[in-house]
Amino acid sequence: MDGDEMSGAAGSTESVLAYDGDCGFCQVTIDRIRRLAGPQIEAVPWQVLPEQLTAPHLARLDREVLLFHNGAVRAGGADALARFVGSSSARRYQLAAAAAGLPGVRICARQVYALVAKNRRHMRGRTVSCALPRP
Repeated sequence: MDGDEMSGAAGSTESVLAYDGDCGFCQVTIDRIRRLAGPQIEAVPWQVLPEQLTAPHLARLDREVLLFHNGAVRAGGADALARFVGSSSARRYQLAAAAAGLPGVRICARQVYALVAKNRRHMRGRTVSCALPRP
């Protein structure tokens, strides 16, 4: 996808899940969700999105996935991932995403997501670029 296509997707009425394309663990996770759930929301590395979209959110993008809609952040972390999974046409994934939004489950999902995100550079599937400190 070229920059113009991404600009159109991120700035249109479509949602885009931005993840860290330099993180092997992140890529493996997104690929697995795509394969199993077939979400309707597009997921792309934030590094290929237009700079005007990502620049204000670099600190967040370094620690969590972000869901953009109409060029604005609509959700981050576990909440964004739940919306991504919930965009599947499969009822079981829609139900799982809805369950992740329940008050007690949401708190737990956010804590687990934060723990995994903080330690993703040590997890299976990581790449050499995962281990490099961010500038």
